[in-house]
Amino acid sequence: MADSMAEQLQQEMVCEGLLECIHGLKQLDKECYRVLVESDEPLTIDDVAERVDRERSTAYRSIQRLLQSGFIQKEQVNYEQGGYYHVYASTDPSQIANDMQRMLNDWYAKMGQLIQEFEDKYEDVDDSATDDGATTVESYSNN
Repeated sequence: MADSMAEQLQQEMVCEGLLECIHGLKQLDKECYRVLVESDEPLTIDDVAERVDRERSTAYRSIQRLLQSGFIQKEQVNYEQGGYYHVYASTDPSQIANDMQRMLNDWYAKMGQLIQEFEDKYEDVDDSATDDGATTVESYSNN
């Protein structure tokens, strides 16, 4: 991953790069998400782990990151004789895209505010340095 914004803008990105850039998701998270999107029905952690060829605990951590990011939904399924288990399904991709757009708009507004603060802070410093410099030059030329 590039270190600066300028480097990031010069890199070629694919849409899945947004998942990493905006939400900090890892490669395995993207694989788990793809499995859930492609599934016709909600899946258990064991189902997901098998399909991505990882240990259950590793798949579980990935599923937790996807849940926290809002990419998937969790549903409880109750056994008739008591007890329950959870299944997971993907959130509608258009809802995720809308959420990412909203987050990007918020980020853009925040960056605009910071840029304005930068300009205000350093414009005042630049103006005072110019004023001092002009006064100094004038005082020397008058002597």
